Amino acid sequence: MTPDLSSTGSHADALHDTAPDIKAAFFDIDGTLTSFATHEIPTSTVQALHALQDHGIRIYICSGRAPSHMSVVLDTMPVSFDGIVAMNGQYCFDDSGFLETESLDPHDVDVINRWLDDHPDVVANFCESDYVYFNQVTDTMRATWRQLGKTAPAVHIDDPHVRTPTHRTYQISPYIPPSAEKELTSLCAHTTGVRWHPSFTDLIPSDGGKPRGIKRFGDCYGFSHTQTIAFGDGGNDATMLRYAGIGVAMGNATADAKAAADYITDDVDHNGIMNALRHFAIL
Repeated sequence: MTPDLSSTGSHADALHDTAPDIKAAFFDIDGTLTSFATHEIPTSTVQALHALQDHGIRIYICSGRAPSHMSVVLDTMPVSFDGIVAMNGQYCFDDSGFLETESLDPHDVDVINRWLDDHPDVVANFCESDYVYFNQVTDTMRATWRQLGKTAPAVHIDDPHVRTPTHRTYQISPYIPPSAEKELTSLCAHTTGVRWHPSFTDLIPSDGGKPRGIKRFGDCYGFSHTQTIAFGDGGNDATMLRYAGIGVAMGNATADAKAAADYITDDVDHNGIMNALRHFAIL
């Protein structure tokens, strides 16, 4: 059954009453562009993305995935995006030569490695610019990867003690509960955690996040955050949804993403993106 569309307050009502001046649209991937049920992008979403570009609106990926973990998804989409916000805002690039990045503080990376040494059962994912690896594989990690279906990237195992001293690390994702996340981040001076899945957190620079990625592209191409619309479904999307001129949570979104949004649309499998763009008369 298709859920009822609902706004989250008077701000969304005001947005609906005026024609929004939208210059750029930002989209999470998993659970937003692609379905967790089919692991595909709905036809209506493809049509919406093309229509946005036809209207002169830039379209961007804004995901927690690393660049090397995106091709398995993007290669299945008949869409050319105007740019990529990867690793929750820490690695931003496009085909025109734009590149802005921020890696984790090296001292904090050492702290995280030592913490993992003291917790040898914890699996963690380490993201570099062009390589992603795990310190080990566990049943929990395998279960999470299975949820991604055919959009799950290849798994590589490596030693973070060997790689992190010589390679910039932009994001580390340990499979830990919120209580352990709080303990670990309290030991780090410049690192915070954002979470889109209950099994793990994404550790990123404390001044980072998806809004930082949106700002990087806006500063480069001349649009403000008030001229953006953003779509997301996870906890790591909450700050993005608050930051954008219009923040839209998918009907399948987590409670914190819905609470942060200006508007809650249908879920990814029921034309959520297209319906929201029509609701705001952007299309």
